[in-house]
Amino acid sequence: MSYITGEREKGCFLCLPPDHLGPDRDRLVLFSDRQVLVMLNLYPYNNGHLLISPRRHIPNLAAASETERLALMNQAARATGILERIVKPQGFNIGINQGRVSGGSVEDHLHVHVTPRYLGDSNYMTVIGQARVISEHILATYDKLVAAFNE
Repeated sequence: MSYITGEREKGCFLCLPPDHLGPDRDRLVLFSDRQVLVMLNLYPYNNGHLLISPRRHIPNLAAASETERLALMNQAARATGILERIVKPQGFNIGINQGRVSGGSVEDHLHVHVTPRYLGDSNYMTVIGQARVISEHILATYDKLVAAFNE
């Protein structure tokens, strides 16, 4: 509710200072290097829902360098392996968001969603109750994942 009614921070939450490398629990960043960052989605569809973005603030895949595109896909592949090992989903939805109308509130910063899926995660709570059940606090999930992303 605080997200809906609260004031928005200025700037892009996917943009980190250039010298900021590595994890950052306060920002939910699990991994970052010079090309890409991996973070937990603060408003997840399921436990372990990740956002992967280039460090450079770019609007779409066409604006990404070949190195950035490769880094995004490599991290998405790496992320699914880590999530399979630690949070044990039965599958994934992986999607690329470009532009504000693609979902969420990120207007011009390309990002990839890696969403773990579980049998029964679209149940009566979501469909009828219009509520999602997230079974673990996001910081507990962060603490389980951060070491694996920085091995």
